[in-house]
Amino acid sequence: MVGPAPQLGEKSIGAAGASAPASAPPRSFMDRIIDGIELLAAVFVGLVAADTFISVLLRKFFSTSIPDSYDFGRMLLGILIFWGIAATSYRGTHITVDLVWSAASPRYQRIIDIFATLVLLFVVTMQTLMLFDKVAQTRADNVLTYDLHFPTWPFFAIAWVGDVSAVLLIAIRTWRLIFQPGSFSRMPLKPVE
Repeated sequence: MVGPAPQLGEKSIGAAGASAPASAPPRSFMDRIIDGIELLAAVFVGLVAADTFISVLLRKFFSTSIPDSYDFGRMLLGILIFWGIAATSYRGTHITVDLVWSAASPRYQRIIDIFATLVLLFVVTMQTLMLFDKVAQTRADNVLTYDLHFPTWPFFAIAWVGDVSAVLLIAIRTWRLIFQPGSFSRMPLKPVE
């Protein structure tokens, strides 16, 4: 006989008798987009680290280098920065100064959060428009890497897509701050000793 399904947070007993946590509630479409963008940002961190590690290893032990390693490293770092902006802007995990915010009442804290996020949305949107001009100009000028003569505009385009993702995530954050205020909660600060 089958019993009732376990509620969220309860454990279910498997066939072997071992307890397993109940499955998480289904994630919304926006949450899956956010998770995908954060995963891509993590992949670019890994690519930059691998490029740096392999370049150093080849130089130190084999007295050689990856062709265009400097160009690739520079462009991957630019991609990483723009995708990192996307990841940190949504979560609000970037460096902040909350002196006024911490002294305000919860109502004013919410107003400050909404205002700050709207300003961030405006600034990153303008940055995205300017970066698109840079991508278009780099493509029109046919800028190439030094050794292998690869076009550099695709790297700039990937960075631009990261910036577009940042605009999308900041817009989602703004929406949720205004219409779903309980979806973001600030953790209390741990005092420095």
